[in-house]
Amino acid sequence: MPRHNSAARSGSVAGGHNTATKEPSFIGKVINNPKISSAVAVLLADAILVSLIIAYVPYTKIDWDAYMSQVSGFLGGERDYSKLKGDTGPLVYPAGFLYIYSAIQYVTGGEVYPAQILFGILYIVNLGMVLLIYLKTNVLPWWALCLLSLSKRLHSIFVLRLFNDCFATTLFHASLISFLYQKWHLGLIIFSGAVSVKMNVLLFAPPLLLLLLKAMDIFGVISAGSGAAIVQILLGLPFMLPHPVEYISRAFNLGRVFIHFWSVNFKFVPEPVFVSKGFALFLLAAHLILLAVFAHYRWCSHEGGLFSFLHSKLTQIKLRFSNPSSFPLRGFNGQKSNSRVLKAEHIITGMFVGNFIGVVCARSLHYQFYSWYFYTLPYLLWRTPFPTWCRLILFVTVELCWNIYPSNVYSSMLLLVAHLIILGGLWMATPEYPYAENTNNKPANTKKAS
Repeated sequence: MPRHNSAARSGSVAGGHNTATKEPSFIGKVINNPKISSAVAVLLADAILVSLIIAYVPYTKIDWDAYMSQVSGFLGGERDYSKLKGDTGPLVYPAGFLYIYSAIQYVTGGEVYPAQILFGILYIVNLGMVLLIYLKTNVLPWWALCLLSLSKRLHSIFVLRLFNDCFATTLFHASLISFLYQKWHLGLIIFSGAVSVKMNVLLFAPPLLLLLLKAMDIFGVISAGSGAAIVQILLGLPFMLPHPVEYISRAFNLGRVFIHFWSVNFKFVPEPVFVSKGFALFLLAAHLILLAVFAHYRWCSHEGGLFSFLHSKLTQIKLRFSNPSSFPLRGFNGQKSNSRVLKAEHIITGMFVGNFIGVVCARSLHYQFYSWYFYTLPYLLWRTPFPTWCRLILFVTVELCWNIYPSNVYSSMLLLVAHLIILGGLWMATPEYPYAENTNNKPANTKKAS
């Protein structure tokens, strides 16, 4: 046997072959993996497309001048949110919006064309992060990744309209990548930054809370949530110190009533009903019920349901506090021993479905709001049990409805029907097992063999 091994090694050396396993290079991965090569191709092709759009498609003036007016007031020293206004009305976004657009005004001088270039770069960075998120799962086939770059409306929102939704969406995707790598504290900080640009990101908060409770113990959840809260406090401090009521009431106003004309999803609802408090309460109730039902029967199905999961968490908390001798010693450091690794599919499915439920139940979706969930559509469609041709028809239907301007009774009704069909398909989907192989944590009774 020794002679045979020696001969094998000699033959390997003589033949000039290295038997050691090497990690394939990035180029090798791109060539050998159709999903990676498809993602790279989509990114490069879209970069060219964005350049052509900026060069040849006329810019559409909507909110840019209002943004610049609001930023100019802030840079001029105004800290009263009730006095920061533009030609489209008062400022209604949290403070992170002002800081980002102040930086954009400084770099571009308030000019549109250089701002379009910045937003073009932002679009490609965001698309790259989205592709990375999709590559972390095996839900989509390689060819379906091209759907992520086929939206006319999304290109318009980013490089022809320059909406702040673009930054909120990009920051959210950055936070989601952190969650996929189990960096919950970092992800919460970035997530809070996204909320500081536009509050729609809070639609992801309910499933995110469940994920945090699954991934960490209560001390980890509290510390991560505290980091997110500190971000909001620090960003809003210059406005909250002199005018706290004006800042909180305007930057975090959950009771805004949008103009019926701009509604993409509920244009078929008569305007008196659309603006009524009863309709708002009905949609809110539908939102909460859907979240609770999905949480109980889908997101927490492997834990015995939502109530069983929450009861187990409460029991853990009681046990921790009933043993005071362990509290000073372990405290927040005990978080690691109780952490669990969540599968990428479980994280993405929960976050995307939770946000989609919020979109379905939103009283008014404006055209720029499409960026809230477009990038989740291919994933959601492939999570349904529908055949591929049905998924593609639904994708095209949603895109078509968002490109009809102005929206009408038929387009908004068709959009709602498509949303409900997708939601029904997500309900029919089999819940994935949430936890990865627990490599970090070993059973408590495991002992080293003597």
